[in-house]
Amino acid sequence: MNTFVFICIALAMCSVAAVLGLGIFSMARGGEFNKKHGNKLMRARVVLQGITLLLLFLVMMLSNK
Repeated sequence: MNTFVFICIALAMCSVAAVLGLGIFSMARGGEFNKKHGNKLMRARVVLQGITLLLLFLVMMLSNK
């Protein structure tokens, strides 16, 4: 079970980095893609960060028992 949770945390962290990188890249380039998807990418980043923090919190709480 621990391996599964750590894999989920790693995937969540990689997802945050990917969405952040895509958002920064689209803002740097500007244009129509940024106008259409910029806010959605940053909202997705915030949601993914929240999920990652929740997973880390759960691991910390479960490891104290």
